[in-house]
Amino acid sequence: MNAPEKLLLAAPRGYCAGVDRAVQTVERALDLHGPPVYVRKEIVHNKHVVEDLAARGAIFVDELSDAVPEGAVTVFSAHGVSPAVHADAAERGLRTIDATCPLVTKVHREAIKFAADGYTIVLVGHAGHEEVEGTMGETPEAMVLVESEADVDALEVEDPTRIAYLTQTTLSVDETAAIIDRLRDKFPAITGPRTDDICYATTNRQLAVKQMAGQCDLVLVIGSKNSSNSNRLVDVARDMGAASHLIDNETEVREEWLEGVRTVGISSGASAPEGLVSRLVDFFRARGTRDVSEFEVLQEDVRFMLPKTIRQQMAARS
Repeated sequence: MNAPEKLLLAAPRGYCAGVDRAVQTVERALDLHGPPVYVRKEIVHNKHVVEDLAARGAIFVDELSDAVPEGAVTVFSAHGVSPAVHADAAERGLRTIDATCPLVTKVHREAIKFAADGYTIVLVGHAGHEEVEGTMGETPEAMVLVESEADVDALEVEDPTRIAYLTQTTLSVDETAAIIDRLRDKFPAITGPRTDDICYATTNRQLAVKQMAGQCDLVLVIGSKNSSNSNRLVDVARDMGAASHLIDNETEVREEWLEGVRTVGISSGASAPEGLVSRLVDFFRARGTRDVSEFEVLQEDVRFMLPKTIRQQMAARS
């Protein structure tokens, strides 16, 4: 049985402020209203979080039309929704609680402003991702999606002097920078957001893995397969020359990954609970690994208030 000599735990890792806020929102909604509380899409992209909340009475649906009864308490996920979804919820008389991450809301507001000013908006992101669908739903007539530098090369816009870019919040920092550079080369007049759209947590977790990976033979990232930011952490580790795999939990570690491995780095996506990291560390300790240390690159102190609706309901109960 293979056992690495050393574990390095990337810091920061795991829950970001937006995920913490979204999960707490569903928990508080269940406390205040009792089950069932309906949630459109996964509240965050982590199957353990979703399963835990479902066990407490949350019902996850793909669309509001999927068996959400009229007037039901309904939470919108951290990834944000389009105006069409808000309108549908109002029409159905749903009591909605919007758990959209404030950093995603920032991108939505930027889209509205650029569209109002007559810009064509280039959104850098992944097709089909819920965050991208919500953002594009704000100004569908003014926005075009690009996923790669090749997409930029093929892009044509009506007025190259009135063009702006925005990005999904959970992208690869390095890849996105390259795409934006290509956009600036092709459209010199392009403008962008006043501050970077890629969120602080995505940036910080990638930075920690980038610095840690050079000291590791293997980097394991805890996160669900549909988590964009978790997948990007695997990409970053591989780009730095380390073998890397995305796992939901310790049961997915394969014996062959550990052959000849002396140092294993561990990180977790922004929607992965810290308990899963503890379980993975315990898995290696049980095999005989004794050297476990934090690889701290920086500290985070970002906190977001719960949605106003929840705060008002909590205050009314106190």
